[in-house]
Amino acid sequence: MLVIGIAAVPPRLEARLRLRDAAREAAAHWLKLDIETISVESTPGAPPRLLLAGRAASLSFSHDEGLSLAAIGLHGAVGIDVMRVQYIGDWFHLARDYLGPQVAEALAACTDAQRPLALAQAWTAREAALKCIGRQLAEWDARPIDCHLQPLSLPAPYVATLAS
Repeated sequence: MLVIGIAAVPPRLEARLRLRDAAREAAAHWLKLDIETISVESTPGAPPRLLLAGRAASLSFSHDEGLSLAAIGLHGAVGIDVMRVQYIGDWFHLARDYLGPQVAEALAACTDAQRPLALAQAWTAREAALKCIGRQLAEWDARPIDCHLQPLSLPAPYVATLAS
């Protein structure tokens, strides 16, 4: 598995294009392939795929203001999500509606100073897991998601999670 990051440059469309190019370049270097044999395939509503000289690899992208990340999985699905740690006023309703009642209760037990980081960690974990299984973000449901979650070490104010 390979994780690639770039400092995002506005506008967002440019950052997306740069990240796709960076994923292709990294895969070419990593696998010792000609970059011309590598392409990104994306269809609205479906996870993107990296096409590597005739075979497909899992690909996941995430963007937040100032940073973009990509994950490539050669041996299975991957999902990645990045978020800036920030205060969100309506955190309880957001957590209850999208992360579930247990997470909302855990966040309610946090101090005001701890909550922004804990919310960002929970959000990126949920979003990365959903991307890994090919589901889009939707309101909470209790269906189990079977994937391994790995927090990534990033400089403040960013939090990210990789799912595989």
